[in-house]
Amino acid sequence: MIAEELQKRPFARPLFLWITGILLQVCFPLQRLSVWLLLPVSAVLALSFCFSPKNAAPSYHSRWMWGVLFSCIMIFMSIQATAYAEQHLSDLREAGWLQRQAQAAQVRMAHKLDDLRLSDDEKAILATITISYRRMLSREIKQQFSTIGVSHILAVSGFHVGILYGFLSFLFSFFPKKNLFRWLRSILMLLSLWTFAFITGLCVATVRATLMSSIFVFGQIFHRPSERYNSLAVAAFILLAYNPFFLFDIGFQLSFIAVLFIFWLQPSLSRLAKVRNPLLAVPWDVLTITVAAQIGTTFLCCYYFERFSTVFLMSNLFLSLLATATIPLALIWMLLPDGIMSWLGILQWVIEQLMHCFVMFVERFSMVPGAVQSLPFDFVTLVCSYAALCFLLIYFRYRRTWMLNTSLCSVLMVICWHLYMRFTAFQ
Repeated sequence: MIAEELQKRPFARPLFLWITGILLQVCFPLQRLSVWLLLPVSAVLALSFCFSPKNAAPSYHSRWMWGVLFSCIMIFMSIQATAYAEQHLSDLREAGWLQRQAQAAQVRMAHKLDDLRLSDDEKAILATITISYRRMLSREIKQQFSTIGVSHILAVSGFHVGILYGFLSFLFSFFPKKNLFRWLRSILMLLSLWTFAFITGLCVATVRATLMSSIFVFGQIFHRPSERYNSLAVAAFILLAYNPFFLFDIGFQLSFIAVLFIFWLQPSLSRLAKVRNPLLAVPWDVLTITVAAQIGTTFLCCYYFERFSTVFLMSNLFLSLLATATIPLALIWMLLPDGIMSWLGILQWVIEQLMHCFVMFVERFSMVPGAVQSLPFDFVTLVCSYAALCFLLIYFRYRRTWMLNTSLCSVLMVICWHLYMRFTAFQ
């Protein structure tokens, strides 16, 4: 069962091995000892070179041996890459030339919002949700978004790239179906997506989502359907190969877990009700995506922020729909030359009204009594809760009794752990 799933997603295995090497180096520095991982690799390669018949094809029965050797190599490379990153942490924190250029472009784009008749808070929110420009964002606004469970809208990530991808797909859908125009459409899509990633300052979440979208576009070019879990694994592997310490970034963890659970749960949730009316289909999709992402990130949010929003369903529904309309229009406004912007009064009026509604909804939802509840998690509770959740979801798919028992055992471990912690607190 698990082997079949991994065969469909070949990048899941190297990603798992790479993460294993990162954790080993961080928890138990093994840079020097990891050289021993290369000894079995060298021995097997030497023996196979000396004793195997000439022009002999690799035997299928020896695939497990080659898998072990590949695992040793991947873990060794991961440990060495993490050790190198540890030695150059200050260099990784400093922005490179490309990122400095991206941040400068981001500032220029944000200044174009000054022509809109919006308050400072409205401009700050608009700059944040479109190009991830957070310098004008106040702590009170962040608190309001956190209270109503929509902080992900402020972090430009897969949600925003998905909106842009859908808008570009609609925009280029009028191209003819011939091969030349299909290539032209794909090239324009890639250029637009990476331009968006550039003007957002090349933040990690945007780069991850853009990588996944690019893989999907390349699959369309070569008529090869891309497997979404495999695309997610490719994006995670590339980012962790570039900087292994992204693994411990809160945004990285929340972003990937949210997307993973959207891929996992959203199709099943959307099938709970057949919505044929196109006016209701979009809100239903937004609702199912919100629920799937919230299920995946709730435990992690409780671990890092020790709070849980009770109004996330309604707030996400309204604000996600408003953001879907606002983000493409605001990007068009910022990309237009200065001389043309004064002629587009209708576009300006639409953006302003959308932002007025957006801020109004944020303020109204944040004033709901009991909108946020305290729910602190420690690390043991976090791990056991995710184990219980994942085994329960797998049980609903495969109906194996041991999975349900494992899920219940994880819940029991959480209860026992909290009883133990309370007992020790009274001592």
